[in-house]
Amino acid sequence: MISAVVLTKNEEKNLKACLNSLNWCDEIIVIDDYSQDKTAKIAQKIGAKVFLHSLNHNYAQQRNFGLKKAKGDWVLFVDGDERISSALAEEIQTQNSKLKTQNDSVKLKANQPVAFYLKRKDFLFGKWLKYGETGKIRLLRLGRKNAGQWQGKVHEVWQVKGKTSQLKNPLLHYPHPTIKEFLEKIDYYSEIRAEELFQKGVRTNFFEVFAYPLAKFVNNYFCQFGFLGGLAGFLQAMMMSFHSFLVRSKLWLKY
Repeated sequence: MISAVVLTKNEEKNLKACLNSLNWCDEIIVIDDYSQDKTAKIAQKIGAKVFLHSLNHNYAQQRNFGLKKAKGDWVLFVDGDERISSALAEEIQTQNSKLKTQNDSVKLKANQPVAFYLKRKDFLFGKWLKYGETGKIRLLRLGRKNAGQWQGKVHEVWQVKGKTSQLKNPLLHYPHPTIKEFLEKIDYYSEIRAEELFQKGVRTNFFEVFAYPLAKFVNNYFCQFGFLGGLAGFLQAMMMSFHSFLVRSKLWLKY
């Protein structure tokens, strides 16, 4: 049995397409951070199980809550602005004999993966990004329910014990349809990341506040060939650089 867990917050524009791309799953669970739009109603109408749960600036906590609610032996994590491509859905379903017939009482073979990385393909400002750091993103999003726990308040990671593998076809991502929304997300994520670093006792200085954003831009735009993505590639590199600047500057202001 495969359970899909979808995290949402005011995703009424994206949610229908997201959930429809998951209609092959045995169970669809929506963990909603008290949306103020029609997100919850749309999810319920489509047939998803909806749980209202405060994000509380902690994405790992939200995903771990979803793990507890999932009934499947395998769990697939998707965000509200993501979609499972038909090719990826077919690829996952070919794992039926491995994913659906196993349960906790079955001893896994040494070479049996407990989780799978998914490639993610970003659609930004009207163009699919093939270059920059987003062009190489691999996310651990499909795994056995008991494989491990999520860690990290933002840019969270599924820490699993056991062998991992990677699926061939991509997860489709439709983030930040406007510059305004991109900036709002960057401001929000950077605040959480800065606080997380502060709680860990990490310090920064003038050099890092300047150097980190510059290095981020150079890596995205030149080293990762973001310039081949045209204006969209330039904007993506600039925004990621600005995110780095906000994290370091907000961290410096906390001391």
